[in-house]
Amino acid sequence: MLDKFSFEARRTGRATNYKLWKDDNHAIEMSGIDMMNKINYNHNNPVDNGLVAEPDHYLYSSAIDYAGIRGMVKVELI
Repeated sequence: MLDKFSFEARRTGRATNYKLWKDDNHAIEMSGIDMMNKINYNHNNPVDNGLVAEPDHYLYSSAIDYAGIRGMVKVELI
């Protein structure tokens, strides 16, 4: 596997020794509905993984801000 990662690093010139991740970060335009779907997905991850019972119970989530309480992280609601 290291040979493949090393080859990819040399081929792309974007890594020193090994390249594991694809280069595909790019901005995309989303509608308001798409954005809320992504936000809800992220808020529900701790619930789906059994860490908390409700999204706004997870300490490091912006879900608490969407519930009307100021959380630990500064959030501008859309």
